[in-house]
Amino acid sequence: MSEIHNLRRDRLAQVVARRDAEAALITDLVNVRYLTGLASSNAALLMYADGASVLCTDGRYVGIAASACPELELIVDRLTARALVAHAAAGGVRRLAFEAHALTVEAHGELAEEAPSLVPLGRAVEELRRVKDEAEIDLLREACAITDQAFADVHTMIAPGVTEREVAIALERRMVDLGAERPAFESIVASGPNGAIPHHRAGARAIGAGDLVTMDFGALCGGYHADMTRTVAVGRVAEWQRSVYDLVATAQRAGCEAAVPDAEVGAVDSAARDIIKEAGHGDDFTHGLGHGVGLEIHEAPLLGYDKTGKLVDRVAITAEPGVYLAGRGGVRIEDTLVVRADGPELLTKTTKELLVL
Repeated sequence: MSEIHNLRRDRLAQVVARRDAEAALITDLVNVRYLTGLASSNAALLMYADGASVLCTDGRYVGIAASACPELELIVDRLTARALVAHAAAGGVRRLAFEAHALTVEAHGELAEEAPSLVPLGRAVEELRRVKDEAEIDLLREACAITDQAFADVHTMIAPGVTEREVAIALERRMVDLGAERPAFESIVASGPNGAIPHHRAGARAIGAGDLVTMDFGALCGGYHADMTRTVAVGRVAEWQRSVYDLVATAQRAGCEAAVPDAEVGAVDSAARDIIKEAGHGDDFTHGLGHGVGLEIHEAPLLGYDKTGKLVDRVAITAEPGVYLAGRGGVRIEDTLVVRADGPELLTKTTKELLVL
């Protein structure tokens, strides 16, 4: 991966030069990982406009850093940002760009006492992270394959009397058994009326005959997150449940098909939202259509009626419309996909036909 990280740092160096800065201080840990390969709880990167880079971490991660990014100059110091600011000042840097969203006001004040002139870098690294390279897509594909298989292995246990938490634990255990580092996030299992709560926490409620059960979960592989939601029926399906399920499935398919290069993110959201709205459930779809996914479970771009920007080739996103009926239940269907010039590549491949268990 060293070559890939070199390319990423080269792209960032060009951004730093355009900001009229001589170097940039990267303190967001996810961004440090993206640029170096080092996953740690304490690290920062000094990125010079000429392409040179200096990594700082503490003694706990020296061995990991030597393995992950041996090509980088390494400073060992627990006060990573301060050490790199001192390095920049000693090297004659006069304008140092920094990640304002990742640095507290207190930390900024402390660094400003010793630093050259600090100028905002903006979310430059996050913008670079929007477009995935094929190595990243391979990791997303692996995470999604594990997620699919966990669903295939676990969904048959869903039956009256089984609790939401039991299903959630089984999904998470199975993903780890299949090779995931861990679950990508706390798994959602929402049964019956709990399905009307988009981010319900799986609890002790026993699943009952006639329930819809929504499961939102994913595996983490190589730092990359899968995100999939499926809703199943238990025992029997009421007419309203079938109607809502078919509506969400139609909207989800439209949202996926609209996710093409140059599409406005608001238009992609509308492709799904308008179908739900026309069916009289506009107020029951209470969140955006989806979000970017990668080293974070929620990252740029965001897909919503009030969002701006365009999709481009190799952006990884989710499409997850839902309809939530208070006191009755809900349906959400979600895939992780990659925007491609010849049509979206679905990474989660579990059937979206309504499964009746």
